[in-house]
Parts: sequence; C-alpha cells; structure tokens
Amino acid sequence: MAGRRGQSGGAASLPATMDPTLNSLDWNLLRTFFVIVEARSLTQAAHELGIRQPSVTQALKRLEESLGCTLIVRGSRRFELTRHGEILYRECEVMMRSAARIGEKLAGAQGDITGLLKLMFITAVQYEPLDQALARFRQRHPSVNIEIEIVSSPQAIRAVSQRIAPLALCLLAQPIAGLRCRFLMREEFGIYCGPTHPWFGRDDITLEQLRQEPLVAFSASKKGGVMEPLLALGDGAGLARRITGSSTDIGAVLRMIVAGVGIGVLPCAAAAADEQAGRLWRFSPAELALGADLYLITHPALVPEPAEARFLEIFDDCIAAAAGDPRSG
Repeated sequence: MAGRRGQSGGAASLPATMDPTLNSLDWNLLRTFFVIVEARSLTQAAHELGIRQPSVTQALKRLEESLGCTLIVRGSRRFELTRHGEILYRECEVMMRSAARIGEKLAGAQGDITGLLKLMFITAVQYEPLDQALARFRQRHPSVNIEIEIVSSPQAIRAVSQRIAPLALCLLAQPIAGLRCRFLMREEFGIYCGPTHPWFGRDDITLEQLRQEPLVAFSASKKGGVMEPLLALGDGAGLARRITGSSTDIGAVLRMIVAGVGIGVLPCAAAAADEQAGRLWRFSPAELALGADLYLITHPALVPEPAEARFLEIFDDCIAAAAGDPRSG
C-alpha cells in the first residue's frame, strides 16, 4: 500500500456529526474513496476502477455529503487528506484487508489450504531461497493462488506495521522497532552507464567525476520517516545533483541508463545480465562501496492465515538450507 501523511496521536474517532450505520454506508463509495487515496489522483483512480472521472468525483462528493465532512482537500498542485479523511482511510484499509482474506478464512475452516497468498517484495529482488520457497510451496499447495505486489520499502514497512500485509521483503538501513526483522543478505549495488556514454569501458573514473554526471534516479516515497535505501544510496554518494530521469521501477531505470539518459545506481544482481552482454558498464571508484540489507519483516502481533503460515515455514526451511543447516528439509 502506498504511504500516506503522518497520523495524529491518540485514539482516533469519527466526529459527532458522522454517525453512519452499516446500512447507510455504501460499500462502493468506500472502495472508491480508498482507491482515490491510494492513487492520490481522481484521474488515476478512475483509470484503475475502469470508470469515468466525473463518476469518481461524484462518488467522493456523495460520500462526503453522507458523512457530513470534507475528506480530501485538493487543487491543481495539492492532494491532502483531512483528519476525518485519515480516520476513514485507516478504517477502509482494515475493511479491504478483511474482504481480501475472506476466502483464506473459509479455506482454513475446511481443513485444506486454499485461497490466496499475498506477498510484498521490493522490485527486482534477487534471493535464491525465496525462489525455492515459492516453487516448493506451489508443489505442495497447488490450490493456493499466489499474488506478488511490487512496492517500495517504505510501502512494505507501512503495510506490515498496520497489519495490512502479513509479510514483506524490503531493504532496510537498520531493523524497524516493533516489527520482526529477519536479516537475509547484504545486497551489493553499483554505479552504471550505458554503451553510448563517453566513459563506457573506463575503470579510472573517480567518484567526484561521477557526481558531476546527470543521474537516472530511483524515485520512491520518503514519507513515514524511512527513505528507500536504493534512493538513499544515490543521495549518500552525492550523485543526485542533476537528475535527468526517474522511475519507481528498476527495470525502467536500467532501460534509461542503457539508453544514455544518465548514469544510475542498480543492484548488481539485477544488472549482471546486461553488464555481461555489454549494455552496461559498472564504475568502481576505490572510495565507494554501495550496499543495503535485505530483510524479511513480519508483525509480531499478527496471526498469519494458514497459507501465510505454511509459506513462512517453507521459506524458513529454504533459508536454513542455504545457510547449510542440516535440519532443514
């Protein structure tokens, strides 16, 4: 789920004028509001819902009228939830999660593991035990559908913290208080250019020279106080002085680097094939070593559904096997 503005402290509740009953609240209006906030755009929300923008605008207006308050303050350059909007959004998150997991709960009552396994990963994650766990889980539980959502690390942290997602794999500078954070591996990153760059093939380029070059940046939210480590690596190395391209997707960043839009920071594992094929060149300034830690995060107070619990067991076995633990199997 996308990150949102900070939440006010204390117990949140609806105002006295907002006294809707379950019978008077329209589920479709609540779902439309949720999609609007996730997309942070009425136009994008309309696209995701497959309806016209005026219908989305009218749905938001009807919901605000039924609740007797403004939920979103918006303008040409502004999109901000009101306090009431924040409260309703958090409640909608819980409702959407519950609705998505009805199938899993019913399957658990029947004894067989069926339903849906939802996982959150950062883009282009390369971790062999994860691939092994997915393959083994599929072989043992073919009735379970697997859905993988690609998110930024802050989005993953928010979803697990708020118990929207049962588990996620993300990059962290350090473990997050209040969550179970299991270190998996140190991921190595490099600074790359494409074949049309005048420095392609040179191994004598210094970090200071790289800092003067236009950068293709990985754009991710800094909300919630946790910066996406991939973004932080570029900032920390002083590379973000002139950004000429950006994307939230590593594949798109890689494509722009190959096309010569600028240099950029990439995970070495994700860039290996293109580097071997001669489409990328990795700079290796002696004064720079880039890396970030990959973690599996879960919430200690969230009881996983049967499919989630089984996947975590299998994943744990695969991690142990990769570490050479003879007890894994």
